[in-house]
Amino acid sequence: MFHFLRPGGRLAPLVLAGALATTAAITPAAAFTDEEKKELGTIIREYIITNPEVLEEAITVLEARHNDAQAAQRGKALESVKELVFESPRNVVIGNPKGDVTLVEFFDYNCGYCRKALADLKQLIKDDPNLRVVLREFPVLGQPSVEAAQVGITVRMVAPDKYYDFHQALFAKDGPIDREKALEAAKEVGIDTAELEKNVRSPELNATLDESMQIASALGLNGTPSYIVGDSVVVGAVGAGKLKEAIAASREKAKE
Repeated sequence: MFHFLRPGGRLAPLVLAGALATTAAITPAAAFTDEEKKELGTIIREYIITNPEVLEEAITVLEARHNDAQAAQRGKALESVKELVFESPRNVVIGNPKGDVTLVEFFDYNCGYCRKALADLKQLIKDDPNLRVVLREFPVLGQPSVEAAQVGITVRMVAPDKYYDFHQALFAKDGPIDREKALEAAKEVGIDTAELEKNVRSPELNATLDESMQIASALGLNGTPSYIVGDSVVVGAVGAGKLKEAIAASREKAKE
């Protein structure tokens, strides 16, 4: 995906380029002689070389259209998995369990962006006492991530009240995260790791991960962090500000 800065006041070149393209599109190719086709091609080429910002404008417009179409598609897909997203008994809920807006985060313990985004999550919870947050293990970065996620799921099963403490402790660890480090984090927050070991073969581990994968597949999510805020999907570590905007928009939409 390309991200270009839009040059100020350069809309006229895009309009002219569009006009040239439209003229060519509505005029049958057979209506031009070979010489005219060559001349038209030269004019367009020289114009673009002289005004390369036209390409920047075009890519920006194309990207915006793509993002709008993708958002609309994900919005429709969300309807098919809405109950799993917001009401699954496998959800880990923090913040206000009865909040008026739910933010769901899909994360991987080996994702550096997720590690940084934890500060955003803390800030959102602190600033918004009416926010409900759901945490979803989504290990996409290899087997160590899967193992860490499985420990996290076991923590939810054995000591749900300590899950958020575990979550923060594990993200605070340096280097690659695996099963061993996840167990260390659990022990640090006062969880009996022997109890965790008893559930190491529980079918609930794979069932929980399969549920996350089902939601991700329906919404076209393939990276972390990814968020669902109300009925919209936000992909990437966009920062607390953008998430606040999405939360505010969800509240406004609920009033309609």
